Formats: sequence, structure tokens, C-alpha cells
Amino acid sequence: MLKVANLSKTYKTGDKALSDVSFEVPSGEVVGLIGPSGAGKSTLIRCVNRLVEPTAGKVFLGDLDITSLPRKELRRARRRIGMIFQEYALVERLTVMENVLSGRLGYVPFWRSFTRRFNQSDLDKAFKLLDRVGLSDQAEKRADALSGGQRQRVGIARALEQDPELLLVDEPTASLDPKTSRQIMRLIGEICAERDLPAIINIHDVILAQNFTRRIIGLRAGQVVFDGPPDALDDKVLTEIYGEEDWTAMRKAAHSDDHDDAALVKEERLAGLT
Repeated sequence: MLKVANLSKTYKTGDKALSDVSFEVPSGEVVGLIGPSGAGKSTLIRCVNRLVEPTAGKVFLGDLDITSLPRKELRRARRRIGMIFQEYALVERLTVMENVLSGRLGYVPFWRSFTRRFNQSDLDKAFKLLDRVGLSDQAEKRADALSGGQRQRVGIARALEQDPELLLVDEPTASLDPKTSRQIMRLIGEICAERDLPAIINIHDVILAQNFTRRIIGLRAGQVVFDGPPDALDDKVLTEIYGEEDWTAMRKAAHSDDHDDAALVKEERLAGLT
């Protein structure tokens, strides 16, 4: 379980990115984190694993207080937190397999990581993960030869290679087309269910968040203004989070996409991808 208690972040410029944010994410729950640009979504994700240092508050992963750890212990704790990035963060000159295995770098001695020598058990796990994300036939291909959706699948496999207890996912669909975006969100949800893995997904697409997460947290100006199930995200709440918008038109456009999505699920099942 993840517990965030009274988390705040104020930058040296005086800008307040987060203000007294508190919530819990139990095992297996996938939370969509939504809000306008500048609401503090990415800052919150990065405060959880201390890529950004919070100004105040606590973050607990199980019984471990992440916010109080010295640097050496923080490195070990980060092995328990998988991170999936918007821009994939792959080493493009390396193969797909080598990128997935980089998820084990926090577990191996420096000399072995430098020479990229891994145990057979790590290799076996990486092959299984590539099969799970639909890339078993791409293991030896260089990362820079992949499509955006394939790169994001490599990023998911790499995060899972860590054996994480929590997934932090930062805008996983921002660079993807609508069809691929739905595939990636569905894959993340399925994997979290299979592994009883909690996840926070920072996502700008409200409809995707509603369709593929169990719970939504809405941020505005660094504060939580909504925390509840997707079906409670009505026009009034959306306006509180984002300001005035034609939400009816947005839903109509999304409804059209849903018909395409149903056909896509059928295709994937026939192809053995889900």
C-alpha cells in the first residue's frame, strides 16, 4: 500500500506545486491522476519516489517512510517502485532485451551492470515479460527501431523487471495515437490486476482515465479537489478541476471512439494479445 500524508512542495522560486495532499492507494488499485497543466500531477508522481524532494509531508510504501531515507537507503527503496515515463526513457542504441534488463541494475554489483552481465533468472524473467507485453519477437531489435507503442511496452516490461511494489506512470499515452493509447492503458490495468500491484497514472485524457482506472484523483493548483470513482466525475466536478468546457461534446467524441475500441478488443483477443 502507498500512503501519502500532507505532502507539500514549494520551489525555491516560491511557486507552490503541491499543498497538503493526502491519499492512500491499496494493493491492486489503479488510480488516474488528472488535472490541468501546472496542477502538480508530475510533481506529485516525482515526490513519491523523491525524484523531486517534497517540502513537507510523508510518503509511506507499506511501513517504509520514503521521505525520511538517506540517499543510500533511498536507492534500495527505489527498486521497489517501478517508473514508466512519457518519453519512454530507453537507451536507443541498446536492444529491447538490454533495455528490459536495465530494470535489474539496482540489484546487481557495479561491475556486472557495467558489463551488462545478468543472471539466467533475470534473463528468463525478461523473456517472460516481453512475451506478456507482446514483444517476444522483438528482443534483439534496437530500441530506436520500434514504434511509440512498442517503446512504451518495453518501458512497462523494464519497470516490471524490478519486481516493484508500486507503479508510477507519468503520461504514458501523451505521445501515442488513440488506438495505441487504449491498448497501453488496458495492458497496464491488466498487469496491475494480475500482480495485485497498486499504480498511479498521471494522465491528461479524462476519458481514458474514466475507462481504464478504478479511481480518479483530480488536482487543481496543487490541491486535491476530487477523489472518487470514475462515474462520479460529472460535469460539475470536471468544471471544478479544469474550468468551463463543453463536456457533452467531449463525451460524444469519446463514445464514437468506444465503438472502435470494442472492435479493437475483439481483434486483440483473436490475435491472442489479451
